[in-house]
Amino acid sequence: MYTLRQLVHKVRVKIPSHYIRMSSGEIQNESSPAQDGGDATVPDKKPAGKEEILAELQKRGYDVVTVDHPEVFTVEAMMPHVEHLPGPALKNFFLYAKKKKEMIWLMATRFDREVNLSKVAKVVGAPGGFRFAGEDLMIEKIGVGQGCVTPLALYNDKQGAVKLILDKDIIDGRHERVFCHPLVNTATTGLKPEDLVKFMEETGHAPTWIDFTSL
Repeated sequence: MYTLRQLVHKVRVKIPSHYIRMSSGEIQNESSPAQDGGDATVPDKKPAGKEEILAELQKRGYDVVTVDHPEVFTVEAMMPHVEHLPGPALKNFFLYAKKKKEMIWLMATRFDREVNLSKVAKVVGAPGGFRFAGEDLMIEKIGVGQGCVTPLALYNDKQGAVKLILDKDIIDGRHERVFCHPLVNTATTGLKPEDLVKFMEETGHAPTWIDFTSL
C-alpha cells in the first residue's frame, strides 16, 4: 500500500507540504486550529491590573504604600479616604487633540489644581485644543476605565501612543509622596515623587512639565 506522500510523488501531483499530516496521512490546512491543541491563535496579552503593577514596582525596588478604600470615581470622592496621607493625591485627565485624534495625552496634576485646558493645549501643541477621551479609548490605550486613570496605567501603553503631562509641583513641591490609583479605583498608592518620574521614564513616558502657577 502506498503512503499518501508516496502516492503524491508517484502521480506527480503537487500538494503543498503543509497540507500533509505525516502522522496519519490526514489532510489538514496548518492554518486551521490544531485538533488536539485548541485555538492556535495567541491572544493579546491582558493589560496589567493592580496586582501586576504593584508587583512590578516592587520588583524594580520602589518604595510604595497602598491604601484600600471604597470604589471612587472622582478625586473629590477619593479625598476623604486619603487626606490623612503624607502628600497630594493626583487628579488625572485623559485627552486627545480635537483635530488630530491620534494625538493622546494623560495629564496628572495636584488634586486641588485649577486647570485651563485651552492653555495647556497650546503649550503641548494639541491641534484644535483638547477633548476628553471616552472610556473605549482609555481601555484600548492604557487598559483602564472611568475612575481608574492614573500615570501608572502608562505601563500598559507598550506602543508609546500616549504622552504624559505632569504638574511641576509633583517634583518641586518637596512632597514626601504623591498618590494615585494602582490601576483600580478601590485603592490609592503612594510613591516618592522622584520614583514616580523615574518609573514613567522607564516605561518610555518622559513627562512634559507644566508650571500651572504661571500658566
